[in-house]
Amino acid sequence: MSSEIKITDLRSALEMLKTVPGQLIETDEQVDPHAEISGVYRYVGAGGTVQRPTQIGPAMVFNNVKGHDDAKVVIGLLASRERVALMLGTKPERLGFLLKNAVKNAIAPVLVSPEKAQCREVVHYASDEGFDIRKLVPAPTNTEEDAGPYITLGMCYASDPETGKSDVTIHRLCLQSKDEMSIWITPGARHIGDFYQKAEKAGKPLPISISIGVDPAVAIGSCFEPPTTPLGFDELSIAGAIRNQAVEMVQCLTINEKAIANAEYVIEGELLPVVRVREDQNTNTGKAMPEFPGYTGPAVPSMPIIKVKAVTHRRNPIMQTCIGASEEHVNMAGIPTEASILEMVERAMPGRLLNVYAHSSGGGKYMAIMQFKKGVPSDEGRQRQAALLAFSAFSELKHVILVDEDVDPFDSNDVMWALNTRYQGDIDTIFIPGVRCHPLDPSENPEFNPMIRDRGISCKVIFDCTVPFKLKDHFQRAKFKEVDPSRFAPELFNKSK
Repeated sequence: MSSEIKITDLRSALEMLKTVPGQLIETDEQVDPHAEISGVYRYVGAGGTVQRPTQIGPAMVFNNVKGHDDAKVVIGLLASRERVALMLGTKPERLGFLLKNAVKNAIAPVLVSPEKAQCREVVHYASDEGFDIRKLVPAPTNTEEDAGPYITLGMCYASDPETGKSDVTIHRLCLQSKDEMSIWITPGARHIGDFYQKAEKAGKPLPISISIGVDPAVAIGSCFEPPTTPLGFDELSIAGAIRNQAVEMVQCLTINEKAIANAEYVIEGELLPVVRVREDQNTNTGKAMPEFPGYTGPAVPSMPIIKVKAVTHRRNPIMQTCIGASEEHVNMAGIPTEASILEMVERAMPGRLLNVYAHSSGGGKYMAIMQFKKGVPSDEGRQRQAALLAFSAFSELKHVILVDEDVDPFDSNDVMWALNTRYQGDIDTIFIPGVRCHPLDPSENPEFNPMIRDRGISCKVIFDCTVPFKLKDHFQRAKFKEVDPSRFAPELFNKSK
């Protein structure tokens, strides 16, 4: 039934989910964007590293948002691996392979006329009397301690001022005033950071568009990082490959840049050179917002500013948001991570790495479960080489757990079983100290470990839970009779409709 609806934007994705039981709910109860949306969704379907109790559940649409009569807010669209697979047209365990192939078969975005751009149905210029982005865009706060309202799912699009090549990434954007937003660019981790450095060195602003409320394929594809997508690789072309149709772009009204034509909202602005602002200048909480490790990130004392030039949107727009620590982040960050590891290892040792799961507990970034097959005696040791390649494929990875082909990498209990029955700590743990990882891990700090030289440096670890090849015959799992369970429990196993 869901296959009848072709997904091209956020609205068609929501329409498709309405046809699948348990994937989308709506409420007309008025909700306050200040902390309440995330407070509700924490119980409904946040998952991830959110403080318990939480769960994996349906996406949720809030139809009655306080202070924003004509807008809706959707949260949790990508907070279920099953739901992501539904929207991308594959199986949950094949998502990494889908994205790996999409990188290889990228389809570049195309420019369309303004008349075709649905994001241009309503236009607000910053020069208009009474313009205030905080009243136009229902950006929520995740908690009552947040530095301010945040855009968490804005597709930031900018171009290299020297080469003209473009890139899309997602950044933490805090609304600071009626026409200013702060942006956090992780040092060395985002292409737009390189573009901004070049523009700032030249003393010029960097034009940037922020598209909010887009096709889920765009949101997932935008989260790739080097080396899988090197500087100058436009990740919108990955979404084009997933849909087998180029992402449509439109020329912005006030800046020399493009935006996603069917986005719900587009913010046009310029990243100003030299100018910096304290992230929590309006709240003085010392905190930013919940981040993927499950902690609220500290407010950054000096952040670049985007000067907003215009806001355009569709009629009755839908604001898409997420909880930074939720399963939504796991899927956006983790599935591209899986694809990157699969590609790197497959090139080096074809056919041995069967699958990868960027585990929820690591926010999709810190931990990977790698399912490795040893087929001949000379494969012994290659599993650890594969783990080293995984660290090269995704630099923010901290822990790798290696398991055999009879262990389901997506089942944490199965992985823990392997850890308890196929692992000895003194011979199966490989430490790689002093390696750059990600500064949002609070344990990667000299105060936590004096041996750490700088924030964001970590000890990466491989847990080899694979059976030595020569002992495989002694580690056979109990074999059960193969039967057709649908004969006995059709309500559980007959999936056809």
